[in-house]
Amino acid sequence: MIAKKYLRPPALSLRFFPFWRRNLLVWKKLAAAEILGNLADPMLYMLGLGFGIGAMLPDVDGVSYITFLAGGTVCYSTMNSATFEVLYSAFSRMHAQKTWDAILNAPLALDDIVFGELVWAACKSFLTCLAVLIVIWVFNISRSPMMIWTIPLSLLIGFCFAGMGLVMTALSPNYNFFVYYFTLVITPMTLLSGVFFPTSQLPTILQSISSVLPLTSAIELARPLLSGKVPPHILSSATLLAAYGAVGFYIALILSRRRLLK
Repeated sequence: MIAKKYLRPPALSLRFFPFWRRNLLVWKKLAAAEILGNLADPMLYMLGLGFGIGAMLPDVDGVSYITFLAGGTVCYSTMNSATFEVLYSAFSRMHAQKTWDAILNAPLALDDIVFGELVWAACKSFLTCLAVLIVIWVFNISRSPMMIWTIPLSLLIGFCFAGMGLVMTALSPNYNFFVYYFTLVITPMTLLSGVFFPTSQLPTILQSISSVLPLTSAIELARPLLSGKVPPHILSSATLLAAYGAVGFYIALILSRRRLLK
């Protein structure tokens, strides 16, 4: 049973910012390689699946397959960026490098550190989204002015999946533990959320499951924007993403307190 002292509401303050800035300074040393990776992954998807397989397919939901794929790729890449950051990088700082322990000796609370990780992962998602949008623009997949709105959307997507991933970080005893999360959560969600094909092709029961997945909501917002349309159900989709992120963050904070503040 979790003690009441771990269940207290988050005590958030601007003290998270120095921790966020510390992550930024470290990232700058590796920025060139990471930016190249952010560009290469979506480019391979666009060239291999979009132009390759897409050339043999009819329009999907009224748009070319490569345009359809672009909306899913933006969200998929943004999700992966936040997830990898809070799993492997944050776990290294918490467990292997003991960075969290060292920072706790400064006038920062654990709440500030966990929130700083969340904000940093959301910012990494923003950078990934920007890289994917550059690929989309360069290959003339979309030139709609509406696509600019996917940039603030990327912060919300990053917040959502960073909150979810931090739960696993707080629970994990080692790096191998993350395989379960990717195998049981991330990969099935990618296949069920309409990244590569419309969710309408799924059996009815899987469509029901898909409708409550956060990646589905993200794609429902991003895909119309790349086509120059206003997404339907903006409020409900954005609320679902925010709810997943907020609940995930609170659970991760409780578990982190229990793990580190014994």
